[in-house]
Amino acid sequence: MVGPKQRTLGGERTIEGVGVHSGRHGALTLKPADAGGVRFRRVDVDGAPEIPADLDHVVGTDLGTNLGSGNVTVLTVEHVMAALAVGGIDHAVVELSGPEVPILDGSFQRYSETVRELGAVTLDGPREIVSVRKALTVAVDAGASYVATPADNLRISATIDFEHEAIGRQFGTFEVTEEAFRDEIAPARTFGFRRDASALRARRLALGASLENTIVLDDDGVMNDGLRFEDEFLRHKVGDLIGDLALIGKGVRTHIVTDRPSHEGNIALARELKKQARQAPEDSVDIRRILEFLPHRYPFLLVDRIIEFEPGERIVGIKNVTINEPFFQGHFPGHPVMPGVLIVEAMAQVGGLLLMDTVADPETKVVYFMSLDNVKWRKPVTPGDQLVFEVAMVRARRNVCKIRGLGRVDGKVVAEADLMARIIDR
Repeated sequence: MVGPKQRTLGGERTIEGVGVHSGRHGALTLKPADAGGVRFRRVDVDGAPEIPADLDHVVGTDLGTNLGSGNVTVLTVEHVMAALAVGGIDHAVVELSGPEVPILDGSFQRYSETVRELGAVTLDGPREIVSVRKALTVAVDAGASYVATPADNLRISATIDFEHEAIGRQFGTFEVTEEAFRDEIAPARTFGFRRDASALRARRLALGASLENTIVLDDDGVMNDGLRFEDEFLRHKVGDLIGDLALIGKGVRTHIVTDRPSHEGNIALARELKKQARQAPEDSVDIRRILEFLPHRYPFLLVDRIIEFEPGERIVGIKNVTINEPFFQGHFPGHPVMPGVLIVEAMAQVGGLLLMDTVADPETKVVYFMSLDNVKWRKPVTPGDQLVFEVAMVRARRNVCKIRGLGRVDGKVVAEADLMARIIDR
């Protein structure tokens, strides 16, 4: 049950360039960190103050995502944040000698390549993941809308719609892996409209924008030499969403369907995901990983999925009860009821996964249960029910552990027990 570990950068690198809004030249240095998440450090300000890259420090979403603490701000963080997130970097220091992250060529590509070239160093502690257990809907006044549904990885299905013949309505779905991001999203550049230039500059925005770092559209079409993708506008919007979600500070596993995404909407979605999502280890929730840790097989494997996991402390697992269970043939014909002893067995298997995570080599160990106390069955479990088992560690001494389990259906307790177990060699 050991999931992916937290990671930091394998070295440091400096990148220089102009800020697309401030117009100021500055240097950005990526550095490793052992803890503290991702932090921006303004080395051009007395005392080199730091700003955590998290949702609590978002101070603006106007044509970019800006962070601030006190009187110090950092502008346009989404490109470098997307590269760090997709590279699986949990902790890093981003030093800046100016107020804004360099725009470079307007894409995520240089930052993505730099993170990949620096590599990653594994740290102690499991990587935290946010996911959703049921559909989550977010809408904002600007017209952006989002639906997040359960998924095994981060997937984004996005639609944009602009009243310009070079863009129009574009739709695409992207699996957000490191390789796919590098090839399909990272090269996509930011874009803007020539007609808006004067108004933006009057607001002290887009002061550093040019054809070298921005796709510019006029009434005749794209003013640059060409596009890198036919739907480059859509792909850049997807990259911005990835960068904004990185401010959650954890890995994200969900399928997001969005129409007209914006920085304001992205941040609203990220806040809702952080508020309502459940944490689980990235690659240990499904039946494939369960089979690696439990010796049980059909018809005695009674765990379908792990949905929450706190190493050494707590685990939540699911058993979907269907009419196809073999025990319903005889228990009872015409009145199917799940045997109480199998409910407790399913609870014990979930608890066994919690205990097996505490051993260094689970393939050589097995969990034997020694005793059951305070066992109670409160309601019958029948076909169509979903059993949700929550098992918590009560005490652990060497290879002997005591755990407490609760089984629920639709939020109501149907079974509970205290279990004592020993971990021994196979």
